Amino acid sequence: MSNKHENKWRQATKLVRGGLDRGHHGELSEALFLTQAYAYDSAEQAEQSFNGEIDHYVYSRYGNPTVSMFENRLALLEGAKHCRGMASGMAAVYCALASQLKAGDRVVASRALFGGCEYVINTALPKFGVEVEFVDGTDLNQWKQALKKPVNAVFIETPANPTLEIIDIKAVANLTHKAGGRLVVDNAFASPILQKPLDLGADIVTYSATKHIDGQGRVLGGAILSNDTSFIEDELQPFYRNIGPSLSPFNAWILLKSLETLELRVSRQAENALKVAKFLEKQKKIKRVLYPGLKSHPQHKLAMKQMSGSGGTIVSFEINGGKKEAFKALNKLKVIDLANNLGDLKSMATHPATTTHQRLKANQQAAMGITPSLIRLSVGIEDIADLQEDLKAAFG
Repeated sequence: MSNKHENKWRQATKLVRGGLDRGHHGELSEALFLTQAYAYDSAEQAEQSFNGEIDHYVYSRYGNPTVSMFENRLALLEGAKHCRGMASGMAAVYCALASQLKAGDRVVASRALFGGCEYVINTALPKFGVEVEFVDGTDLNQWKQALKKPVNAVFIETPANPTLEIIDIKAVANLTHKAGGRLVVDNAFASPILQKPLDLGADIVTYSATKHIDGQGRVLGGAILSNDTSFIEDELQPFYRNIGPSLSPFNAWILLKSLETLELRVSRQAENALKVAKFLEKQKKIKRVLYPGLKSHPQHKLAMKQMSGSGGTIVSFEINGGKKEAFKALNKLKVIDLANNLGDLKSMATHPATTTHQRLKANQQAAMGITPSLIRLSVGIEDIADLQEDLKAAFG
């Protein structure tokens, strides 16, 4: 059983010990329950388990002890009443929206989004009769205009992928609630270490646990967190139970163990990212650097207020030239990997226009601020001198 005092613990202790559910063997490390189903002592117990009279696992598509430990620990970290583990970050985004929407409902979203999120909102949801509107997430006047009409859900990423735009969560939450909707915040770029959207007024938070939470390039996973019991029990749970975007017990165990070092990893990555951003500003081939921790970032003050005084672990930048020059420079990297993941211990760079956002048309990319010369760099925990030398050889 979970420790009754765990809500009083500080963050680092919650990450190591929160949600622990030890069995009768007294195992020190969290147990991995690789099981599909569960046995009952009697037919009566099985009936009571299915109708909810007693608390007993029935099937791992619905719930699993290892998955529950991960959910409970992440909820404790986030300060949420509820958490549901998902098979991936995109499963989390889709379920968070689709479970609460129906034909005729209305969604407003920030324009700067990850390609998969843009597909869910701009392609998948309209197929089911959901009305969608996009706004410039950094422009509160556009939010005010869009939310003059009733809304069912609002979706934002902050920082946005890959341009690192910062959206005022508290302000958008207030406008969303006045319009009768719920605010869904994808917090994958910030991680729960740097930003807690529920504390700022968000109703639902989604994560790609594949990113910082695992942070070591091993497994896929996602999560949905909320303090809205009605949303979780009446809308998400039936949807999740029957659609089946379940987090596997093995992946949950990896993510559970990864949470133990999340604060250490993200702190080191963010420290390195700030040094990398300042270094890149001095390189002759760099046209501009986009990093919330720099005073030159358009929403620097908001980022510092909203993200615990940190700029995060991702640095995006534009080089002089276009795609040809970007590819030439990327191909010179020897330490930093060319890969489209992020939040990993290993630093990695990608060219968003031809990878993560390649499905979008040129005018859509332009509207999001994605140019042929834009590069996204996820900063790891390597020695900063090695990263700077690698970047100097490619972009200096």
